[in-house]
Amino acid sequence: MAKWHDYLGDQVAARPDARALRDSGGADWTYGALDRAVEALGAELVNAGVQAGDRVLILAENSAAAVAALFACSRMAAIAVPVNARQTPAEIDRIIGHAAPAAVLFTSAISADAQDHAARMGASEITGDFGRMHIAARAGDPDPDLREVAVILYTTGTTGTPKGVMLTHGNLRFGGLTSARLRGMTLEDEVYGVLPMTHVFGLASVVTASIYAGVPIRLEARFSAARLYAALTSGVTLFSAVPQMHALLMQYTKEQGYDRLPESRLRYTSSGAAPLDPAWKRKAEAFYGVAIQNGYGLTESTAGVSATRNALGDPDISVGPPLPGVQIAIDEGVAGGGDGTGEVLTKGPHVMAGYFRNPEATAAVLADGWLRTGDLGFIDARGHLNISGRCKELIIHGGFNVYPPEVEAALNDHPQVIQAAVVGQMVDGDEKVMAFVQAAPGDEPEEEALKTFAADRLAGYKRPARIVIAHELPAAPTGKILKHRLLEHFAEQLS
Repeated sequence: MAKWHDYLGDQVAARPDARALRDSGGADWTYGALDRAVEALGAELVNAGVQAGDRVLILAENSAAAVAALFACSRMAAIAVPVNARQTPAEIDRIIGHAAPAAVLFTSAISADAQDHAARMGASEITGDFGRMHIAARAGDPDPDLREVAVILYTTGTTGTPKGVMLTHGNLRFGGLTSARLRGMTLEDEVYGVLPMTHVFGLASVVTASIYAGVPIRLEARFSAARLYAALTSGVTLFSAVPQMHALLMQYTKEQGYDRLPESRLRYTSSGAAPLDPAWKRKAEAFYGVAIQNGYGLTESTAGVSATRNALGDPDISVGPPLPGVQIAIDEGVAGGGDGTGEVLTKGPHVMAGYFRNPEATAAVLADGWLRTGDLGFIDARGHLNISGRCKELIIHGGFNVYPPEVEAALNDHPQVIQAAVVGQMVDGDEKVMAFVQAAPGDEPEEEALKTFAADRLAGYKRPARIVIAHELPAAPTGKILKHRLLEHFAEQLS
């Protein structure tokens, strides 16, 4: 059966001297060089005692070495567990305790955080065709039943034991192939890889898709609006991001004195992980000069469920029709109000194998091949999926359902708002709508002015009781706002 790493093998056989990737640490590798790095790291893992069925934790930030580590695990039938090095020691130790890896690899040459974790764990330095890394061997616990699992990705949680999403070789191959075809990737393209490959969007839709298509990747360890601006004006043609990255890039470009992105080769850009609103979409398309495509997916679905293929100027703000081979259904019995809205279910070759060593959690979301996403949505007359919000984020205020994306969209229309996030807070037995907006220093709107602005766009029961204005909102390494931290993070402003 075909494996995930076979995509790399195909490129090595056909185009060994073609550029594969370069990173912000100075690595600039052909496919042949990447292949040699994979072999060298595989040898180091064998020396550390790693066997087929073992887990290998990769504490990383985006880099050529991290890509090599992922494929080295795949070739030796070990399971890669990529984890963002920016997580805290406590978060990483919880994952290590659950994953029970036989070894931990650290991309210490490009990540100061990875270097610190390596020192904390007493790791040894290794060098080779992969550059410089660190490795810490541990007592292995191989599991032969995991032979079809390629990676385990741990989802962001608020408390308790983290959940490890098991993605198979077939999942990743499907995700990469589908993403490449959706974007129409050719050998003339160059991909900007700032979405962390320790998360499914960056791993499947950026890295795997690019390797499948033979398209070089420009990897960035951390997001920087300035570096993104430089990349988009110097050859990058494909850029996938979360809305927050788009917003910060537009703000940076404005500070440079431009209303839109200067001359570039960009031909495809997309937004994921949060809904679009019409005004923001029009603004972004005017900025880029190309259509903003939207998509929907989650870790448990190897990123992709649906995506748009819209022309420039199309007002569609859905997340598009199902991807080829993917099925979607709506369970109106969950938070449904008789209007066709309910929990989104999906089925197909993109659905995970389950949660690692957690059969109860697996059974709660998987049945007969269908995955319960935990997201609310509906299918419109065109057959496009529209996401209303998270089941658990639905706000019930005064007996009415309030979907945070709708409130966020209204606030994002304001010219001084970079981005907004909305959550519910229980006050005296009722959930209040609480909004948090990011604004540029020196260009902050007043809370009352924003409330008045929102009142013109939202029914009374949807209007925020409070709007907190800040220069930064708590965010994951992907740039996605961590909504579960907002109330605690801004507790003083809310008191």
